[in-house]
Amino acid sequence: MLYRQIGKTGQKASILGFGCMRLPVINGKNHLIDEEKATAMVDYALRNGVNYFDTAYVYHSEIQFHAGMSEVFLGKALKHERKNIYLATKLPSWLIKTRDDMDRYLDHQLERLQTDHIDFYLLHGMNADKWKILSNLDVTGFLEAALADGRIKYAGFSFHDQFPLFREIVDSYDWSFCQIQYNYMDENYQAGRQGLQYAAAKDLGIIIMEPLRGGSLTARLPANVQKIWDAADIGRTPAEWALRFLWDKPEINVVLSGMTEMEHVVENIRIASEGIAQSLTDKELALIQEVKSIYQARTKVDCTGCHYCMPCPQGVNIPICFLQLNNALIYNDHKTARLRYNNFLKEQQRASNCVKCGRCEEACPQHIPIKDMLKEVVLELENTG
Repeated sequence: MLYRQIGKTGQKASILGFGCMRLPVINGKNHLIDEEKATAMVDYALRNGVNYFDTAYVYHSEIQFHAGMSEVFLGKALKHERKNIYLATKLPSWLIKTRDDMDRYLDHQLERLQTDHIDFYLLHGMNADKWKILSNLDVTGFLEAALADGRIKYAGFSFHDQFPLFREIVDSYDWSFCQIQYNYMDENYQAGRQGLQYAAAKDLGIIIMEPLRGGSLTARLPANVQKIWDAADIGRTPAEWALRFLWDKPEINVVLSGMTEMEHVVENIRIASEGIAQSLTDKELALIQEVKSIYQARTKVDCTGCHYCMPCPQGVNIPICFLQLNNALIYNDHKTARLRYNNFLKEQQRASNCVKCGRCEEACPQHIPIKDMLKEVVLELENTG
């Protein structure tokens, strides 16, 4: 396993971080983590050098945006390894109504994680609205107090908005690190390459989320994409190309991978053993850009499957609707997409049940025009005439 220093913290973390938003679950129920399977995956990661584990208050929740089971699971799984790992979790920013709420949630998280401190503590999902609310409630004063009394070691934020706000937040406080969405498809999205370079210039640690765009860069590849990968001088899996693209950048310290199967852990650790900065050749980087251009031409909805839009008040399963719409258009296979759409979704979960209330668009970190895109789902997957 390779390690990099996280910005000005001086701490060296594994370049592969274990993201705990998509742990294996039982019977498809998000709040029922398959603890036997997940523990085996965590143990394998620990034995092979992974020392950065990322979770959040709401991961694996039964009720969206409320307390989930990921922190509880991780607290048990890492209890006896606490001195050997870095633990990262996030303040549930949308639940904060008062300054006292910040301390209350942090103290609750410490209990759930069975620890007396959190190494890397983030303000979760910063956008313009959340940042304004937290700023008005003196969130930096809260962070200073939590740093002073040792409940957290380093303060940072995760981000889902545009570069000007990213720059504003970076400049507002002496942060130790930040977490941004970045992959070879998202270099000009949200904070993007500008944000990556700006944070690096400030000596902030940089943690990457959605390196595989929710798995869309590895699943059911278009034939012309697979042809490009097959033509490479060195054979690599799609996941390897995507992860190596990120680790090739010396500014990036940790790449989070949300792994749901042991095979994902094994493969990602193998890839991380070769994730040396500036090791890809110009020819290899050109192949990645060629693949990027193909996806850009075919993707209809830039959905990462983060589920922030859920639950829909009408029961529409928005991420699955968009997944099947993209599958139909990326792979030019409407028949299979329609079959999966109708087999996987109950009637009330389909796009035609949208009443255009707009709650999903307010919650979407990708700023997708969800109402309009659901109309496209109806046209492509429900209308057969």
